Amino acid sequence: MTDRSLTITLQPDWKAALRAVGQIAQADSYQGEVLNFESPAQFFGQLTEKRWEIVHATQGRGELSVRELARTVGRDVKRVHEDVVTLADLGLLERTESGGVVCPYATLHIDMYLKAA
Repeated sequence: MTDRSLTITLQPDWKAALRAVGQIAQADSYQGEVLNFESPAQFFGQLTEKRWEIVHATQGRGELSVRELARTVGRDVKRVHEDVVTLADLGLLERTESGGVVCPYATLHIDMYLKAA
């Protein structure tokens, strides 16, 4: 099985971003997955430093319980659970049937360009 990869993009034109993902989906081989944000504010509002810490702590570790993950990152279980829900909604983490979490991506790449208006 191919290691999954995720590219996070900032593209204000969501239609163009959707077309680009559609072209990737038509490829014969796995090209990775894309998560797009329309603005830097939306990106940084969803992917905070503590949430990145959770993603990094789960990458390549297999299934972890939320309680074990909270111990790993040194945070309160309730707050980690809230962040896990957000990260799962975004697709950065996946919930398992037994209630644990796993990061399915071997690599994450952020594609971000900021230029003067």
